[in-house]
Amino acid sequence: MARRKKVSEDSRPAGGLGDFGSAIAQICEEKGISKERVIETIEAALAAAYKKDYGKKGQNIRAIFNEKTGDTRFFLVKEVVDETTREFVQDKEEDGKEETKKEISQSAEAIESEERLARYNPERDFTLEESQKIKEDAQVGDIIEIELETKKDYGRVAAQTAKQVIIQRIREAERDSMYDEYKDKEGEVVSGVVQRIEGRNIFIDLGKSIGVLFPSEQVEKESYRVGQRLKVYIYKVEAGSKGPGITLSRVHPLMVQKIFELEVPEIFSGTVEIKSIAREAGERTKIAVASAEEGIDPIGSCVGQKGTRVQAVIEELGGEKIDIILWNDDVAKFIAAALSPAKVLRVNVREAKKEAEVMVPEDQLSLAIGKKGQNVRLAAKLTGWKIDIIGTKTAEEKAEDQLAADASASNASGALPAGEEVKTKKEEAVLEEKSEKNEGSVAETPEASDEKKPKTKKKVAKKKEKE
Repeated sequence: MARRKKVSEDSRPAGGLGDFGSAIAQICEEKGISKERVIETIEAALAAAYKKDYGKKGQNIRAIFNEKTGDTRFFLVKEVVDETTREFVQDKEEDGKEETKKEISQSAEAIESEERLARYNPERDFTLEESQKIKEDAQVGDIIEIELETKKDYGRVAAQTAKQVIIQRIREAERDSMYDEYKDKEGEVVSGVVQRIEGRNIFIDLGKSIGVLFPSEQVEKESYRVGQRLKVYIYKVEAGSKGPGITLSRVHPLMVQKIFELEVPEIFSGTVEIKSIAREAGERTKIAVASAEEGIDPIGSCVGQKGTRVQAVIEELGGEKIDIILWNDDVAKFIAAALSPAKVLRVNVREAKKEAEVMVPEDQLSLAIGKKGQNVRLAAKLTGWKIDIIGTKTAEEKAEDQLAADASASNASGALPAGEEVKTKKEEAVLEEKSEKNEGSVAETPEASDEKKPKTKKKVAKKKEKE
């Protein structure tokens, strides 16, 4: 039989501490928690275990853990107090039993509505005289730490207490870490997967946390299914007991801007700026763009070659129509552009009331207003002005209407309309000119008369021969 080698304690590799360090590193990586926060959690767990086995109920014990050596030091923490910061209650009996409890309860009921100081606790408080025995220059409010004897053996209850502390603190640290991470992403567009659907609420997995897409933040025409991947706008992040409460949105106007930043490098770099956005989610969006640099077409940059950039945004928004408008400092020109694709004749601006009266051709009136007033409503949101649309006729349309009115009036009176009278006069003049020309040609060309004379002589000769 092979002999087993005896390994002494001194010859064993110090793997315990190495394993402990690797466990800390693994927790930091998986949970996204800093190493300092994990060390604080371990110190709190060790302090709780020490207090459970070797301390007293009211004590405040602090542990300092050395991650390199694995040693732990324990300290009893006390605060220097006096009558201004603590309430001192004198017990009638030294053991402080039932009578003292009754007096305390009665005094508590008597001053229930008044502000009270915390009671003096000898386990965690020092009087000024007691503290000066340990530290001569101690003052009220100072914290004094007394080092305790180090213990390495703990019972089952203490170990269970330390485990609970570690689990609780790690969860709290993980929640805080996720909250900080997504709080920084507030106002950004992220990609997620639909995890589950409960009623009308859509829960979307964002990676480390789950966000909620409430019905008010959903596009009416869109339908969602489990496993679907889509982009969402992080609207609001709040701290919660079970993790950060993340409210998502698909209808927020800034979502369009963030998607354009992802698709258009000029917008991301700041060369092209989105000045204003007006959106009716699922239907139509108008954005006003401008560029501070010469030689850059802001509309062309957003549209892209053969419309590839704007088409990518439209597909991401589920087929929503997008109008890209050139920003103009001239309010009248900007309002006229905002009402596209309708053609505008004139814009009257009233700056005091921030109102604008827009004249459009009558055949463009419905186009300017849009379906259910959508076009003019979005233009008003985009510009920030109240817009009144008025249909008017062009000069050609007015002339045609005048001719039609004259024709109807002449038909009613039995006389020729003005247009017909003009035509008859012109025709008479043309006929007169033709007749004059014919008469003049006969009179001025004697050769023609000479040619006709021989023809008449021949006709007379032929008649005589017949006779």
